[in-house]
Amino acid sequence: QVQLVESGGGLVQAGDSLRLSCAASGPLFVRKTMGWFRQAPGKEREFVAAITRSLDDTYYADSVKGRFAISRDNAKNMVYLQMNSLKPEDTAAYSCAATAPFWGGSAYLAAEYNDWGQGTQVTVSS
Repeated sequence: QVQLVESGGGLVQAGDSLRLSCAASGPLFVRKTMGWFRQAPGKEREFVAAITRSLDDTYYADSVKGRFAISRDNAKNMVYLQMNSLKPEDTAAYSCAATAPFWGGSAYLAAEYNDWGQGTQVTVSS
């Protein structure tokens, strides 16, 4: 099991940028696919981005493609989400998630992830 702690959220204006960080502790971090999900009040949790253990593949929701970028530093057990050109509809609690080691399912599905952080709030004002 891996412990995940997010940071970097805050209140920004539309058009601003934020970088979220996720610190992971526990074994086999480098063997896990890592994802970011978000949940706005009254809405279901939705996929934002994911990056595979090999760093070769990244996945994005259509709503953030071209604006957000996911990256990871396996030496530091860190995952990042760079968010640019933020919009009010990006307002949500953002959570980091990890799959099981050597997992090979769909990165878009929350059910594929075993471990979750507590989340960090991002609020974008218009």
